[in-house]
Formats: sequence, structure tokens, C-alpha cells
Amino acid sequence: LAFCRGRVVRVPKGPLIRVVDTEVVIPCSVSDYDGPSEQNFDWEFSRETDFMRIVSTWDSTFTSEEYQKRVGHGDIKLRRSSNDAVELVIRNIQPTDQGRYKCSTPSTDATVQGNYDAEVQVKVISDGLSVSGSKARSSMSLRLSEGDSFKLRCSAITTSPEHTHLHVTWQIKSGSTWRDILSLTHEGKFQPGPGYEERYHNGDIRLDTGANDTYRLSVSQASSVDGGAYRCLVSEWVRGADSSWQKIQEKSVEIASVAIQRTDVVISTSNVSVTERDSLDLTCNITTDRSGIFQVEVMWYFSVSPDDTLSDAQVLLSMDRDSVVSDSTLISLSHVDRNCYHLLVRDVDVEDSGYYFCQAAVWVPLHNGSWHKVVERTSAPVSVVVTALEPDYEVFLNASKTPKFSDDPTELNCRITNAQDTEANIRFTVSWYYRQRLRSDDVVTEDLLATMDADWTLLLGDRSRERTQNGEIIFSKKAVDTFSLRIQWTSESDRGNYFCVISAWSRHRNNSWVKSKDVTSASVSIFWAIQDYTLTVEAVKLKPFFVAGHTFEMTCKVSSKNIKTPRYSVLITAEKPLTDQSNPNGTTRIISLNQDSVVRLEDWTDQTRVDGVVLEKVQENEFRYRMYQTQISDAGLYRCVVTAWSPGGGGMWREAVNGLSNPIQIDFQMSGPVFNVSVHSDNPTIYQGELADLLCIVTMEGMALEPDDMSFDVSWFAVRSFALDREPVLLASLDRRGIVMQSRRNGSSDLSLERISPLEFRLRVHGCEDHDFGNHYCVVTPWVRSATGVWQREPDIKAKPIFLSVKMDVLNAFKYPLLIGIGLATVIGLLSCLIGYCSSRWCCKKEVQETRRERRRLMSMEMD
Repeated sequence: LAFCRGRVVRVPKGPLIRVVDTEVVIPCSVSDYDGPSEQNFDWEFSRETDFMRIVSTWDSTFTSEEYQKRVGHGDIKLRRSSNDAVELVIRNIQPTDQGRYKCSTPSTDATVQGNYDAEVQVKVISDGLSVSGSKARSSMSLRLSEGDSFKLRCSAITTSPEHTHLHVTWQIKSGSTWRDILSLTHEGKFQPGPGYEERYHNGDIRLDTGANDTYRLSVSQASSVDGGAYRCLVSEWVRGADSSWQKIQEKSVEIASVAIQRTDVVISTSNVSVTERDSLDLTCNITTDRSGIFQVEVMWYFSVSPDDTLSDAQVLLSMDRDSVVSDSTLISLSHVDRNCYHLLVRDVDVEDSGYYFCQAAVWVPLHNGSWHKVVERTSAPVSVVVTALEPDYEVFLNASKTPKFSDDPTELNCRITNAQDTEANIRFTVSWYYRQRLRSDDVVTEDLLATMDADWTLLLGDRSRERTQNGEIIFSKKAVDTFSLRIQWTSESDRGNYFCVISAWSRHRNNSWVKSKDVTSASVSIFWAIQDYTLTVEAVKLKPFFVAGHTFEMTCKVSSKNIKTPRYSVLITAEKPLTDQSNPNGTTRIISLNQDSVVRLEDWTDQTRVDGVVLEKVQENEFRYRMYQTQISDAGLYRCVVTAWSPGGGGMWREAVNGLSNPIQIDFQMSGPVFNVSVHSDNPTIYQGELADLLCIVTMEGMALEPDDMSFDVSWFAVRSFALDREPVLLASLDRRGIVMQSRRNGSSDLSLERISPLEFRLRVHGCEDHDFGNHYCVVTPWVRSATGVWQREPDIKAKPIFLSVKMDVLNAFKYPLLIGIGLATVIGLLSCLIGYCSSRWCCKKEVQETRRERRRLMSMEMD
């Protein structure tokens, strides 16, 4: 293939059949060449044997004398289409131009390879194609109505000696350009033009062939786009030597000029404004120049928006082509004349406001007696505004009850006055609004309290919903013209301006109610001066001196100002020293008495003295607190916390203000012994499973006591961490009566707590586990019997913690597993030996019989 490669010059495969006096274009191209990209071409012509030079792309003196005149006038020229291709153009070819044409290219190759010229035969035939229109005149004019049908004829014939085919195309001129309508191609196929495909498939556009080589264009349902000039364009085609179709000539003739008269549908009245209860009169006019027999079908539509389509619009009334009108009570449609249709809507309502438009369709009779719709148009919408009949009335708002203090009732009355033109179809509703009183530079905001709809259903606003549902706010209608708002218990947040809006509703034909007017009243201010609540509490100690075991008594006297009918609740609190372990926060709530005189124990946890504290109401503003058999642990500062309550809404009490009394101190002179506590263990580091002994030792300094005059509550705690950063866990406790209490445990270890001497208490942990480690300490509460025989509780004493470490005994932990493992290995080994011996002895034994040999000095060769 590489050796065969070379320059190739190509021209069309001949012969080329062309018609006299037409333009002939013969292309020539070159490929697979070397040298510059732009190649030169020479054209020559021969009728028989010798070639005459016609034209060249690179040599202006190449043309022969016979062709210089035609080349100079431009009748013969070269047109370059690319660097490697040109076209020979011959205008008005003549029979003398029939012959062989040779295209050659000068060599630019390094070596001569391939062909450098190519020839093509051109055959010139006579013009046998004739195209004509109507015989009556060259071009006719048609004036049609929209929806009509028309037909145009064109005659085309050829007497060419060659076997040629005709291509017929009907065109219409829109503006300055011609557009294809429908074609019958040279291959016998129908081809609709752009935009005519649907009409061709529907049968509205057809192309038929008739006698005498006629081609008829039939157009049905003509529209405004079908108006214009029509021509018949005929081209002649011949099949070339390469079996491709080639167009050899083309002719056209204008057939007719068609004008389409448009059918318009308009509403004579523009935008309309009518008053409620009046009549609406609209007229639909149809403009057409159609003559003869036709009928019109009319439909009236109503739409809320001018952009709605027919499918979204509401059909009001219709009249078919037989003048039969659809039934309607308040709407009528009349036929004034042939092209005028009248719509009358009686007793219009506000809901009739919107856009009205009519749709008209023209029907014509066919030869078979049926009717055919030729055109359909829809008018532009007309805006109709119905003005409502507004009633005339005024609104007056007054306050029949105004509050002077919080929780007083408030009542407002909204009244309709001077009502005129209020017929039976008018209904009134009310809306209540609240406007907060703000500074002059603030924006005023309005809150909707409640509103009524047309059927008097009450709709609550966010501000009043909860209080209305609870019965604190009441909305009512006292009379036909009076609406009421009542606040049962007015609070400070209700202070502000109130106003009402009376709405008038009109009833329409479909018994629906539409709001027609709103009238707003003047605002009414609800306000009263507020003074700060004042509450004073004084605590008095009734007995200035007392000792432990006696009764402590104090009174709380309360005085208040600017509080309406107050009631008081009292809470007794005690501030203990920080050394008291029972309450590390320092303040203890002891007993309380609420505004309804109900007594409740708060944080009083001494079960032995449940009845040891009493709080009672002496007078309306005086309360007395008593504590019987006081203990040393009761030392501290005692106060009265008083809350003043005022009556609220719905029989509820509202908290007004709080007050705190002066402190009353209970202090005991400590002349008895001083106790200390410590924790000791002989062996704080133990192994798992061993016994841990922890001793809680109480020591006493100062005055010595008999063992029967003192007793102790002992509690053991553990913190499961190296640092004291976790909550302590109660292990066990021993009260002064000798009762032991243990907390629930998750492990297998066990606890025991016992008193081994009057001042020593021992905690034992049996079978210690790893989770028993941690810091252990004890808390001791001493009890001392006074000279009067009363047991006094001393403050709790906490010992310094000791850390208990639990280790694992590695030898004991692995002793039994090792013994078991060695034993099992020995048994398995002996069993394996026994199985092997038995198998070789009885199961795998083989009898071998040997030939008896004589014992000689020399051994046989076989044995060797």
C-alpha cells in the first residue's frame, strides 16, 4: 500500500447531463500530494481529440484564444472551494460546450506518483420543461373568510430526451421570503414544509395530481397565516452515473394571491363598574365578512384572574348554533341580531366581580347536510367591579367597670349606634384588640384578643387564648347592638388601651356571607397606679436564756403595705455551723405553714423528735415557733421566711412579695467532754480472700463520763478511688441502740460491724475482693446524757480515712490450675501409651514364616 500511494485527482463520474442555458458547476479535487497545501488547477476541453485550454488558477496566459472572451466576461470562471479543490463554473451552457473536460494539477511532488489529471463527459440537452398556472390568467387573487377552503392548480411537463423526474413544491411568500408548504419529490414522496406537518397529517393541506400533468394544492380551514402569494416551484432531476440524483434545472410560476379576512369576537363594553343589586349588561359582537349560510355558537365565561385559561374559567351561559340557551335563573342570553349576543346578569353581587369574556364559533353547512366548525375565537376579558352597598353606622366603646387594684374586674361594652341601611341581609360581628402603652418613641403594637366570623364563631388570639379557656376572660353579646369584654381578675399586664372593630357582613345569593365594612372605635385606657409592695418581718426570742433539753420558742411578727387583703406563709430555717456534717450547705428548712394554715415538715429528719417542732398562727400577722427538748446539734441561727399572698383569679392566690426576718441564735456553752475519732488497721494491705480488720477508735478529752452516760452512732464509708474524688459509699452503720444496718453489696465479700469496747468499733471485711479497695473512714455521732436525764446529740465527727489495698496471691491463684493440668497431662500420656501397646500387640500383628536354614560355616550368596 505504501508503494501504491500517490497523487489522486478526482472529478464527478460522467456523463454529466445538463440543460442548455443553465449554469454548470464541475468540481475537481486533489489528494495525497506533497508540497504546499494550496494546489493549482488547469482546465481543458475537447470535442473530439484535441484539447483546448480553458482557464488556470496560476497562469493568466493559459486560456486559449477561443475562450478568452467568455473568460473575460465571467461566463467561464474558476471558484476555489478549498486549498485542494476548485469548481469550474460555466454560465448559460450551450450545445457547443458538450464534450470532455479535463482537470489537471501541476506536480509539486518529489517523485512522480499517481494521476495528475481526470476527465469528465458533459452532455447538453434541450430545455423541455414548461410550468404554467391557471389558463384564465397568469395570477389570480382570492379573498376568503377565515375557515374557508381553497384550491390552486399548477401544470408542469417535460419533453426532455433523457429520463428525468420532476420535483413539485408549493410555496407561500411571507414578507420577502418564500416558505415551503408541501412538496412531491422526484422520488415520489410527499414532504410537508416546516410548520405544516400537523396540518398535513390532519388532512387540511393536500397535494393531488390530475390529468394533463396538473398538481393541485388543497387548503382547508384557512387561517390568517394562509394569506399571501402562492407559487409553484418545479425542478427537473436526473440520475447520474454514480446513481445519485442531480438537479439539472428549476422553474417557478406565481399562481395566486390569497387574502384571509379574520373573524373577530369583541365585547362592546370596556371595563364596567356596577353597584350591588343592579343588573350587568354585556354585549358580544362578532365581526366577519362571511356571506351565505352560517350559524354562531356563543359561550360566556367568568374568571377571577385575567390570566386564567378556558379550562380554569367558569361557564356562565351558552347558546348553541340552533339558538338553544342553557338554563340559568339570574343570567339570560339573547340574540339581538346575526352578529350580536347580549348577556344580562340580574341582581349582581360582590362575588360577581371579576373578568368576563365570550367565545364564538362559526359553523357552516356541508354538502352532506352536516355542519362544520370553520373558526373559533375568544374575546379579550372585560373587568367588572361590583361595588358593595355599605351600611352606615358608628361604634362607641365605654368601660362599665374599671379596676383600681390588681385582680379587680374590668368590663368593656362595644355598642353600634346610628345604624342606617341595615337590612335583613346585614350581620354585625366584633373584634377586640389590645394596644400596650409605650413611650412616645416606641412603635405601638396591637394584639388581637378575639374575633368573630360571619356565623358568630369566636376565634381567640394568642394573648387571650389560655385565659379565656380558663374562664378568666369572657366575651359575650349582651344585645343585638352590644358586645362585651369582661376580665374577671385584671393583672398588671392587662394595663393598656383597648378598642373594638365592628364588621358588617352582607349575605350573597348563595347564602354565603362577605365582609363589606369595618368601623373602629376609639380606644379606652385601662390603667391604675401601682405602688411597690412592702413586707417587714421581725423575729423575737421569748426566753433569753435556756439550756440544752429545754424548749426554744420565738415569734414572727409581719407587717405589710400596698397589698390587698394579704395572707402569709411562713418557713422556719436554721443556719447550722459548717462543721455540721448533716447539712454541708449550712441552711436547713425545718417547718412551714402556708397561706391556708397547713403545716408541713420540710427537712426535719430526726425520727425521734417528729413532734419536737411546732409552728402555729397566733394572730393574722403573728406566728410562733417552738422546738422541744433542744439538742446541742440544734445550735445555729433561726429565721422566719415570710411570703405575702394576695387573692388571684379563679380563687387562686398570687405571690406578692417575700420577706426575711432578723436571725435568732441558739448557742450552748460547751462544758462537757471533747470527742476525737481515728481509724486504725494492723494490716491495711491484704490479699484476696483474706479478712480485713478496721477499727474506729473514739477518744475523749476534758471531763470524764461514765460509759452509761454516753453512746455513739457509728457509720462506715468507703471512697473507691486513690484520691477522694468520688462520692462516698455507705458500708454499714451501728446506732446507739446496737442495731446494725448494712447496704446492699454486689460482690461475694461480707461485712460485720461490732462494738468491742465502749470507745472502739470494729469493721470486718470477710473474703476481700479487688473492689473492696479504697479509702475507708467512719463518722461518729456522740450522744451524752445530761444531768436532767435527757440525751443530747453532739455534732458529727469524721475520722481521717485510711487506704485499704487488696492484692492478688499469684501462687494460690495458679496452684490448683497447675496441679489439674499436670494430672490431666499424665493421665492422657499413660492412656496414649496403653492404646499404642494394645494396637501393636493384637491389632497389627503379622505372621511371617521363614525357611529353616542349616548352620554352616560359610553363608550362602543370597544371605550375603
